[in-house]
Amino acid sequence: MDEEIKTEKKRKNKRASFLYFLSGGILKEGFVVRHTRFIVFIVILSFFFISNRYACLLKLREIDRLQQRLQDVKQESVALSGELTGSNRLSQMEELVRKQGVDLEAPQSPPYILHK
Repeated sequence: MDEEIKTEKKRKNKRASFLYFLSGGILKEGFVVRHTRFIVFIVILSFFFISNRYACLLKLREIDRLQQRLQDVKQESVALSGELTGSNRLSQMEELVRKQGVDLEAPQSPPYILHK
């Protein structure tokens, strides 16, 4: 009876020690041996979820970067469009002609439409 108690205490001490865990003794335990397939399945599933999350985060960063680039391009387009609209006005054209010293004037009468 004393021997059984001593061996049981040794097993408990053995199970509880950190060195027992690191040496792989825990892999010999009955629970781990019985549920090896399930444990492997859980590990593979966790790797899948981690890699899926990482890929999702990369795609979200790319989407944010592209949306920011799109906003910048839209703002640049609006600025250039406004600049072009302002330079195409008749008053702007007359001002440029006068600055260049070209002897042109705006017509006083509207253009004629010729029919065949």
